[in-house]
Amino acid sequence: MNAIIDAAVQHSRSVLSILVLVLIAGLGSYLTIPKESKPDINIPIIYVAMTHDGISPEDAERLLVRPMEQELRAIEGIKEMRSRAELGNASVLLEFEAGFDADQAMLDVRAAIDLVKPELPDETDEPTAHEVNVGLFPVLVVTLAGDVPERTLLRLARDLQDELEALPGVLEADIAGERAEMLEILVDPVRLESYGISQEELVRTAARNNQLIAAGTMDTGQGRFAIKVPGLFETAKDLMDLPIKAYGDGVVTLADVATVRRTFRDATSYARINGQAGVTLEIKKRLGENVIETIDQVRGLVTARGKSWPAGVQVNFIQDESKNIRRMLDDLQNNVLSAILLVFIVVVAALGLRTAGLVGLAIPASFLFGILVLDGMGLTVNIVVLFALILAVGMLVDGAIVVTEYADRKLAEGLLRKEAYALAAKRMSWPIIASTATTLAAFMPLIFWPGVVGEFMKFLPITLVVTLSGSLLMALIFVPTLGGLVGKAGSANKETLAALAVSESGDVRQLPGMTGLYARTLAVLIRRPILVVAAAAIILVAVQATYWSSGKGVEFFPDVEPEQTLVHVHARGNMSVREKDVLVREVEAELMNISGIRTIYARTGGAARGEDQAQDVIGTIFIEFMNWDERRTSAEITSEIRQRTAHLAGIWVEPREPEFGPPTGKDIQIEFRSRFPERLAPVVAKFRRQMESMAGILDVEDSRALPGIEWQVKVDRAQAGLFKADILTVGKAVQLVTNGIKVGEYRPDDADEEVEIRFRFPAQYRNVEQLDLLRVETSHGQVPISNFVSRTPQQRSGLLRRTDGQRILKVQASVAEGLLSDDKINEIRAWMDGQTFDREVDIRFSGADKDQKEAAAFLQKAFGVALFVMAIILITQFNSFYHALLILTAVIMSTVGVMAGLIITGQSFGIVMTGIGVIALAGIVVNNNIVLIDTYARLVKSGMEPMEAVIRTGSQRLRPVMLTTVTTIFGLLPMVLQVNIDFAAREVSHGAPSTQMWVQLSTAVAFGLSFATLLTLFVTPSLLALGARTSAYLERRRAAKEPLTPQPAE
Repeated sequence: MNAIIDAAVQHSRSVLSILVLVLIAGLGSYLTIPKESKPDINIPIIYVAMTHDGISPEDAERLLVRPMEQELRAIEGIKEMRSRAELGNASVLLEFEAGFDADQAMLDVRAAIDLVKPELPDETDEPTAHEVNVGLFPVLVVTLAGDVPERTLLRLARDLQDELEALPGVLEADIAGERAEMLEILVDPVRLESYGISQEELVRTAARNNQLIAAGTMDTGQGRFAIKVPGLFETAKDLMDLPIKAYGDGVVTLADVATVRRTFRDATSYARINGQAGVTLEIKKRLGENVIETIDQVRGLVTARGKSWPAGVQVNFIQDESKNIRRMLDDLQNNVLSAILLVFIVVVAALGLRTAGLVGLAIPASFLFGILVLDGMGLTVNIVVLFALILAVGMLVDGAIVVTEYADRKLAEGLLRKEAYALAAKRMSWPIIASTATTLAAFMPLIFWPGVVGEFMKFLPITLVVTLSGSLLMALIFVPTLGGLVGKAGSANKETLAALAVSESGDVRQLPGMTGLYARTLAVLIRRPILVVAAAAIILVAVQATYWSSGKGVEFFPDVEPEQTLVHVHARGNMSVREKDVLVREVEAELMNISGIRTIYARTGGAARGEDQAQDVIGTIFIEFMNWDERRTSAEITSEIRQRTAHLAGIWVEPREPEFGPPTGKDIQIEFRSRFPERLAPVVAKFRRQMESMAGILDVEDSRALPGIEWQVKVDRAQAGLFKADILTVGKAVQLVTNGIKVGEYRPDDADEEVEIRFRFPAQYRNVEQLDLLRVETSHGQVPISNFVSRTPQQRSGLLRRTDGQRILKVQASVAEGLLSDDKINEIRAWMDGQTFDREVDIRFSGADKDQKEAAAFLQKAFGVALFVMAIILITQFNSFYHALLILTAVIMSTVGVMAGLIITGQSFGIVMTGIGVIALAGIVVNNNIVLIDTYARLVKSGMEPMEAVIRTGSQRLRPVMLTTVTTIFGLLPMVLQVNIDFAAREVSHGAPSTQMWVQLSTAVAFGLSFATLLTLFVTPSLLALGARTSAYLERRRAAKEPLTPQPAE
């Protein structure tokens, strides 16, 4: 290492050229690297969707889900398989272990689907496999609304869709609120009867006349000709002119018995933007593209096209990710600048302006080096990366401070610049390398964090590893080289020079000021080292006990003020879509007058994207808030929403804040599974009653079937056999009253996709009573189906859920604002201990509780691994078990500061954030102790008496220890206080959402480091003194036991 430092100092021009290159390349990377708010992570989920129009949940489970599960179960790496079957569709969701090979998993799933296809019913649509990816969620939603026809809005949306998808950064522009077109043939049952035409005849004729006939070619020997038999419908008129039956001298065409019209499928949902009907375009970006640039291009295109649209069309942009990203980037960049300035001020005060310039350069240079490496690795800049940079601010300068402070001493002693800085870098190289290695050892295990939380948080250790590696190069290569050219003694006054001289060779107790006071205090304490260590141990136990007995408890992930929220509208009963829409409109009207809301996007029917919502949700209202500093908090707004909607009869409203961190669902989730599905409902009912009676638990829901009726049309097969009728004949007749009979498709010139052709009765005949009046064609002529069919009301079957092949039910609930889900879960567990439940029912807590336990278990292992790796590095550095143990003791005792910080600030212990803070603290605390013990070992080796060496070590290292501690704490201060200084706008704000996420981690490090510094300055020297005394005592004992050997006579 010494040779490298000497070479760098001697070849200063080359070194400075490399530094300039790194700075320019890093700045270029920072300007071009893709920026996003959340990390672009692979969620380890693939789901298979299956659609079969009108299929019942029970049949979907038996005929679609089970065969699919059977094949998918064989795929390697599946962590959990969850299935759901409901009216008209089914899906199987596969959760893999995080870090899985997404491409291989998708190939395996598609191969399994191909094997299952032959076993599925013929009418089932092609099963499709979908990958879940954060990058595939919309980054912007363009809304088109206004008092214009639905077809006009759809036409504009489709034209816009084609242009948007041509943009280089846009992957897809999906139209939501779009209804599929169909060619509807409304059959008049009275006319059918008068002409003596059966429904089967009508359907069969239409299907047989809409065929693709590949007639082939004819080779006559005198030429070769292609033969065409045009057989497909091309327009609605082709259908209307279709002859159905010969009648006298003429024919009866379809137009004589039915009305043919091109229309949309029956509405299953309605969408409105700020009270006006509309459609939305959900814009998804390509992976690795810059969100801000992509959204700017989309906005520009939409604004340009909007100028030529009809006057009534209103364009709005909601869920704009670029706004959030810009704001968060600005906030975090301001925090980085604030931190750099605070660090710079501290270093200037202690070491002078020129030395502070050298130290200050280490921060931007290490940052730009880190971003250059991240860009090279194909990663993006996001909120986690930016916070890692803030966390690093204080740590980056530690090495540079230690080198420049030592060089400052040598310059004061009269050495030349080059000699002083080269000597400082060589003398401090191993302590700095060891301290950087131990810091990296603390963060390294976090890279291997499993699960979605780990995928989300891994950007933190990666960023810290590359930036700290950059800071090591700065401290040992670039700063000494620059110092050799421009360095100057920071303290030129006589008093300071005299003090430095005394700390090197005089009596340090005689020094004036803080250093002298510290030396005198230390001289007293090291006489009673056992007392000092005992006092530290008592404080450790007392603070830990105080927190766990009266602290604010434990939470999984911190709450962050959201930019938007969802409002679920719940109601029960067999309601039509229009009836549901009336109720949703009532809620919408109440929300219109609430302050702080920018946009209201309401959707009746249909699940919200990515939401595993309750079965009784009839509509979802998406609310976009104004900027956080222009409104009340989300909690206050949602509280007003509950109050304003409380009087609405027949419905209840559930506001749901989106999750900022890893997705976990509702606060409390309890899963019940059994081989006997009928045993689940009583246990679920018992849990629901208990949870509804508990204070602080809101919005309790369960997945049992909702009360309601369904009509069962049961065919008496024996009776039907007498009329030569069968199930298929009856089923087709019933379909005329419901969704209609699909007889094929056709593709008109103005449509992008095929349009379905469906036969059905007019609206006045589509009712429950008509089911009894239906007639079917038999060998006895047309017979009413009531002769062999009974219509009975049954309990409606709801959504059926399965996990790993077993039927499950779930109870879910939210926790009131200001309460911790962990506390409520512990209350439920305490209640369970006093109850007896059916032994055949397996009860499990899932969601956040499960993720919390997994995260806690991993962080404990990571802390253990980090300590072990640190121990190896320290033993290698000092070749002493005692010195390594002494430093690790300081790491463990520094957790007192973390707990004290939580008590003082009134925060809860965040499993993820405070846990990472404790691990980060371990890496930082070690650094000061390494430098301290390294100095002590050198002094003792030079022959100094151990007790004197302890005092001199403390007084010599006081300044660098205080500097590194204060710079690290000041670097985190903006985050701890949640203060954001906007230098461009000259504004100061407090409590920005970007700081809320990281306040727990910052508090843990800042308070922990403050206490750890006291340990370093007082307890570590006491332990060194205790070790020295013990060694001296053992040495005396050994000498006393050894027999005196007689000296030979001269």
